[in-house]
Amino acid sequence: MRKAERLFEIVQLLRLAREPISAQHIANELGSSKRSVYRDIAALKAQDVPIRGEAGVGYVLEKGFDMPPLMLTSDEMDAAVLGAHWVASRGEPDLAKAALNLLAKIEVVVPERLRAHVLEPATSIAPVVPAFEVVNSSSLRNAIRRHRKITLVYEGGSGTRTERVVWPILLGYRDAGRILAAWCELRNGFRYFRTDRMISADILEKRIPENALSLRARWRSEMDQERASYAIQPQKDG
Repeated sequence: MRKAERLFEIVQLLRLAREPISAQHIANELGSSKRSVYRDIAALKAQDVPIRGEAGVGYVLEKGFDMPPLMLTSDEMDAAVLGAHWVASRGEPDLAKAALNLLAKIEVVVPERLRAHVLEPATSIAPVVPAFEVVNSSSLRNAIRRHRKITLVYEGGSGTRTERVVWPILLGYRDAGRILAAWCELRNGFRYFRTDRMISADILEKRIPENALSLRARWRSEMDQERASYAIQPQKDG
């Protein structure tokens, strides 16, 4: 790992830590030695990076410090490019276009040594046939961000159509299509709705009456309980 990448990784570790972390912990994460970490910490302090602490006590990064944009490692570049290509091939038109714009911006601002990660990526995405959708998923994402209710006309697996008001929580992306996780007023519970079965979705101006973080926490708790119940069910032979 180059020195610049090591310094970046140390700052990242300190940013994510909620308490002082030792030089040994940093060395283990980077695959280096404590002596190298001491030198790197000294180099960062010399560049006015606000790191507090000392050997034997641990180090913390003061709040409010911002790193220069797009100081990415090779693996982080590969991850960003792979993710953008996945979205470009599987996202709805607005999001797919945004992914391509993101790649173009990354190509412009990254150092020359990393530009090949965008122009000649080492990864690829298998092509898929997108599911037909009447509802634009961009409007669903907007409703989630704005914490607005949705009036949904939905066609179930049996072909029966129902109209219901839902509180959107999360839009899950799959290789073929998307699924909206939401609280359903009709069923008085959390439900999942495939976007390719949505006949219409009208975003209401009426806000969801529950705090967004609270609603998502309740949904996660119920999903965790559901997964746990599946895990303890006896496995059938054959």
